[in-house]
This record gives sequence, C-alpha cells and structure tokens, in this order.
Amino acid sequence: MTSPTPQADFDSPWKEIIERYFPDFMAFFFPQAYTEIDWKRPYTFLDKELQQVVREAETGQRRVDKLVKVFLQDGQETWLLIHIEVQGQRETNFAERMYIYHYRIFDRYHRQVVSLAILTDDQRHWRPDRYRYERWGCRLSLDFPTVKLLDYEERQDELTTSDNPFATAVLAHLQTMATRQEPLERYAAKLRLAKMLYQRGYGRQDILELLRFIDWVMTLPGNLAQQFRHELTQFEEEMKMQYVTSMERLAIEEGKQTGKQEGKQEGIQEGILQSIVDALTVRFGEVSDEIVTRLDQVENVDMLRSIFRQAMTVDSLDAFVQLLSETTE
Repeated sequence: MTSPTPQADFDSPWKEIIERYFPDFMAFFFPQAYTEIDWKRPYTFLDKELQQVVREAETGQRRVDKLVKVFLQDGQETWLLIHIEVQGQRETNFAERMYIYHYRIFDRYHRQVVSLAILTDDQRHWRPDRYRYERWGCRLSLDFPTVKLLDYEERQDELTTSDNPFATAVLAHLQTMATRQEPLERYAAKLRLAKMLYQRGYGRQDILELLRFIDWVMTLPGNLAQQFRHELTQFEEEMKMQYVTSMERLAIEEGKQTGKQEGKQEGIQEGILQSIVDALTVRFGEVSDEIVTRLDQVENVDMLRSIFRQAMTVDSLDAFVQLLSETTE
C-alpha cells in the first residue's frame, strides 16, 4: 500500500531558487523589467533590511518575500528596489500587505520601489493586483504586477522546451499541485522532470540546484522516495553524474526525529552537520578537526543548510574553507 503524498513545502525552495537565478527569474516572469536592468552591475539582496520592515509592519505571517537592489540601464547612477512576494494561499489582506511593505520600503530608502507578486495558490479566480481607497476626494492606489502559476497549465509543452530554470520550477510546481492525492503519479512526474535536466544539457551546478528544487517541492512518501533515489542513481550512472539533493533532506528528517526524541533543536543541527562532514569526506578525503570544530560552532540551521549546499557543489576543500569563512563572518 502506498503512503499518502506528504504536503509540499513551497516557501523555502522558491526563496532559494530566486536568489540563485534572479536574472532568470526576472527574464521569465517580468521580461520588460529584465531589459531595463543593468545586469553588468551587481545586484544585492537586502534580506535583513526586509526582515526589519516586516517586523515593523506587523501584518501577520510572513511568506516568501525578497528585496533586491538593482541598477538601471539609463546611463546614470540610478538604482531602485524590487520587492517580490511569493504567495502560496489566498489571503484577504494580501493587497494591503503589499502596499504596507511598499511604502515602508520607500520610507526607509527614498528610492523607487517596484512590487511584484507570484501567486502559487490553487484558487484560479483569486488575482489581487491593486490596493486602493478613496474618501472625500483623497485617493490612494498601488497597482502591482502579478503572475499566476496556474495560468501556465495550458503551456506545459512550451515549458518543457525552455532552458530557463524557472520553466522547470513552474513545471515542478504544477505537477506537485496536480498530484496532491496521487503519490504514484507524482513519482512518475518527478522522475521525468529529473531526467529532463540531464537531457537538456545543463551543467553540473545547475543540475544540482534544480534537482534540489524538484526534490524539495515534489515530496514523496518514504517507500517511493527510496525508489526514486534508486532509479535516478541508476540513470545517473549511465550519464556519469552524481545526484546529491536527497542527502540533505534525509539528514534534516533524521535530525528532526532526533530533535523530537531529545526535545531540542540540536538534533536537526547534528544531522545536517554530520551530512556536511560526510559529503566533504566522500568528495575530498579526510576532513580536519579544525573544519569540524568551525562547523560545530554554527548554530543557525538555515546557515548549516546553506553550508551543506556549498559542500556538495564547491570545487575543492580549500574553496570550501574560504566559503565557510565568508559565510560565518
């Protein structure tokens, strides 16, 4: 008997893939804005600053939101801020929240702010794109572009031919939504998407990042998850590439179980930490006590997850040590 399909986590994967492929994100969903941004200049994610804005706004639970500083191609030193919300469920005050975040960001930086929304929910007719009110001749209005992922349902053939990573992300999202009660169908769809990455000719780094997204979003019950890893491993041996994405998820789950038994956060940290050391050992040989000690000093689980990704994709142990220093400064 096949177990029920686990509930998918959309927030964390979308946050990470936007950071990893921000120019592709803008090109795929907002092509006009993409053409006006000077991509030769560095763009900057202002996550800590946005967290402060969110705390001050006090508008309820925060979903996936990003704040990015970009420069424009207008021949001047012009930069503005792009505020991105990825909303996974219908929310009555969503448009109001978009407005509050917008004006608070503007108030802090006194720069133009462009607010954008990606709607990943399953309510086809819920499409908030403005906040406004009027009284006694006083009018206030904020219109913001929105993208509804459900609108791509009829364009899946087109998505399968696109080399933009967000075509893959949207396909994974749509297939996850369509297979919520069908674990066997999700298994088949997940395997097709994973194999498609190799067939498209992506480089190793992109394959690892996109496999991570697919694996994170398209969750499977334990028996099918093991079967998926086994079948993909066989496929990768034929392609002479290595699949590593599920290792982190297994480590996190093991850590969660340990944490539940011990009643504390250390279980999760311990599981991820051990997976980092294991990954480095497999890839580069013996890991020094100094590296293990430095890793053991990292208490933030999200930071450990980021370090795990670096351990799986970095080119050398020296490069990992350098990245570890930069990450933990």
